[in-house]
Amino acid sequence: MGFVLTPDWFKGNDVLIGIFSFLVLTTFFILCIKSYKISKKKKNFFYLGLGFLAIAIAQLAAIMTKVILYYDTTFTQQVGQMIVTYHIISGTDIFYNTGFFFHKLLTLLGIFILYKISEKDKKPRDLIIAGYFLLISALAGSLVYYIYHLTMVIFLILIIDNYYKIYKKTKNTNTGILIGAFTTLACAHFIFLLSKIGTLFVIADVIELASYIILLFLIIRILKFND
Repeated sequence: MGFVLTPDWFKGNDVLIGIFSFLVLTTFFILCIKSYKISKKKKNFFYLGLGFLAIAIAQLAAIMTKVILYYDTTFTQQVGQMIVTYHIISGTDIFYNTGFFFHKLLTLLGIFILYKISEKDKKPRDLIIAGYFLLISALAGSLVYYIYHLTMVIFLILIIDNYYKIYKKTKNTNTGILIGAFTTLACAHFIFLLSKIGTLFVIADVIELASYIILLFLIIRILKFND
């Protein structure tokens, strides 16, 4: 049985948030690649773009999975605050599990790339983080939901710390805005850890949306500055 925690009245709104997030992340990817083409010596733009592209594809995987999960009325039935899918066709469960697995895997991959870009010094903790990342990616079962969000919080805290060190040296406004976006996203994933309560799930989703709105603001600011 595959399931997704979501309040009944919020069903579908999280899909719209996912679509918005996908568009923002894809735009950020395009912007990074354009910056890399202008100055190929700055490879960080290329890897930054890859990181956001991975997260964008992860959002797309979640969107496609949720659309079928929510609107395939032949195989789904609402029970309280959960969407329950019966084992009528085993291929349906495989699709759901595969879709959400790739969502988590690609999101973690994207965040890991962003972490590696922001990490200037090579430290032993890199090997620990990489091993933990691979372990999380291979896990299956209901517990992975909580471990996934906990892993996201850990990665985001490390990224925030690295970019804050850069911000203290450069005082770059764009870096400060990026820190704000990552901080907001970290708060969202922390609240997702408690999201068995339907209201908290909605709050986390809205905060995640806010993080991508901040990214959109950063994109507009960069484009306006370049003009």
